Amino acid sequence: MCGIVGIFDRTGQRPIDRDVLHRMNESQFHRGPDEGGLHVEPGLGLGHRRLSIIDLSAGQQPMHSADGNAVLVYNGEVYNFRDLKKELKALGHVFKTTCDTEVVLAAWQAWGEACVERLRGMFAFAVWDRTRQTLFLARDRLGIKPLYYAPVSDGQFLFGSELKALKCHPQCPDSIDRTAVEDFFAFRYIPEPKTIYDGVYKLEPGYTLTLIRGQTDCQPRRYWDVQFDVQASGAQQDIAHELIERLREAVGIHMVSDVPLGAFLSGGVDSSAVVATMAGLSSRPVNTCSISFGDPAFNEAVYARMVAERYGTAHRTELVQSDTFDLIDRLAGLYDEPYADSSALPTYRLCQLARRHVTVALSGDGGDENLAGYPRYRWHKQEDRLRRLLPHVLRGPLVGLLGWLCPDAKWLPGALQAKKTLQSIARESVEGYFHSMAVNSDAVRARMFSPSLKRDLQGYRAIEVFKKHMANAPQGDAQSMAQYLDLKTYLPGDILTKVDRASMAHSLEVRVPLLDHKLVEWIATLPPGLKLRDREGKYIFKKALEPYLPQDVLYRPKKGFSVPLQRWFMGPLKEKVRNSLVHGAIADSGLFDMAFIRHMVDESQQGRGHYTGPVWSLLMFQAFLRG
Repeated sequence: MCGIVGIFDRTGQRPIDRDVLHRMNESQFHRGPDEGGLHVEPGLGLGHRRLSIIDLSAGQQPMHSADGNAVLVYNGEVYNFRDLKKELKALGHVFKTTCDTEVVLAAWQAWGEACVERLRGMFAFAVWDRTRQTLFLARDRLGIKPLYYAPVSDGQFLFGSELKALKCHPQCPDSIDRTAVEDFFAFRYIPEPKTIYDGVYKLEPGYTLTLIRGQTDCQPRRYWDVQFDVQASGAQQDIAHELIERLREAVGIHMVSDVPLGAFLSGGVDSSAVVATMAGLSSRPVNTCSISFGDPAFNEAVYARMVAERYGTAHRTELVQSDTFDLIDRLAGLYDEPYADSSALPTYRLCQLARRHVTVALSGDGGDENLAGYPRYRWHKQEDRLRRLLPHVLRGPLVGLLGWLCPDAKWLPGALQAKKTLQSIARESVEGYFHSMAVNSDAVRARMFSPSLKRDLQGYRAIEVFKKHMANAPQGDAQSMAQYLDLKTYLPGDILTKVDRASMAHSLEVRVPLLDHKLVEWIATLPPGLKLRDREGKYIFKKALEPYLPQDVLYRPKKGFSVPLQRWFMGPLKEKVRNSLVHGAIADSGLFDMAFIRHMVDESQQGRGHYTGPVWSLLMFQAFLRG
């Protein structure tokens, strides 16, 4: 895995400041500690940091084509590179290395912008074609690898794997985007294509961006989307068998590596399925690692041990004390912008453990979004059935009133929060799903924000993120709609961002076979009832895995990768929270209603869980502001 950066003069061929380019590149040293390289020519600078995975002695970047007309910087792994190489050789291309980087460069020369449609894997890359005077950027279909960019005021264009690289350039915008603040406090992350800075963007998953020298327009173009068109049919056992075969093929191609390889093993269904499949494909014991918590309410290590013993893996478990909040300030530096998924803390520790033993680790991320594993899909599906029983003209006022009158009980499990459920049912389907997903409700955000921030927002609400995607979302099926929205927002913005930054902080490459795009495309064609049946999420996946995994792993209640925030706020973090949120950068920012902020802090420190999520979001926002 690697880090890439670049500076491109869109208007001419002005000299590139090599020192600035070098600082941009070195800010991502952790992404590629093995090697670094720069390419500078009039009007263009490219940089690369390398973590060597395949063909360790070759594949240095920036990589130049044999004819000297194209230069590539690339972050990722293309798993079908050997097949593409055969195809490109038949077209006359000659290769000097055995790495996938050279194949990506040749694919650009052979197929131009359409090359991305041939690539199977995770990637973010930029290629400069001197003949066409074109800079081409691309990001993989699901957003496994990140890519940031900023067209700046003097006509230059900046890009990099992390936001911190762009911030090394003196022209990088640094004004906070007020709508991104609204998005963050709704979602706990900032969804693509925005960043916290106005004028700095993330290239969305499944998009490319083409810049031609002399032209200032640079609109991203979508080259891929997942289609929830039900096509698969046949007996359930036949579909289950095909699912296992497709899983085996996806895991197999993700195991190609010239360095030590292993897997995360949480004890959940997805990581256990990946490990079981790896064990069946490997002649050696699979290296697996997991972390355990002292608090049994958050501990899944016993289930990980079941799978490890069944498949004879070389398993390592490390006890992580739940009081791992010393990482809070460190996280702000990793993510470069506000990010408030508290599971980033144990994820960081897991990657730290894994890197001691392997350089590449496979994970089970993506299974919940693909196969309807989150309980919220069941709740949303049930709520949508209730919506259809009453016309909106009656449902909105009547159910909305009941929701307003119902007492708040955020300490209850989601399915038992009657107030939130009624408020969701009163809304239309997409509004209802947004309401159930929002970490901080519309009402809480309205009270948190200062009058000046609300004026700046000019009525903007984070629901617009979902509404934008609804133009391409599945229609008529609430479950598929929710899965699609998660694949476009929560998966890349929260889950994959979390894993990329936590793993790259330790120079660890993490691969996600359940997000192989061919597997994702096929699963999307399965009937919704095979993914979620009654109360059982991932129904067909679990049925298919019954010969391979213990029943206790497959059918126990889902448990998240959580940390005990409420206990922290009442105990070891009590003074830090109060000092940070009442007297620190939050108070100085002018973005918040400080009277309500003090109320939330008081409530959280008196054992009432109403504001645990908002307080954690504020704490992480404060860490970002403090820089």
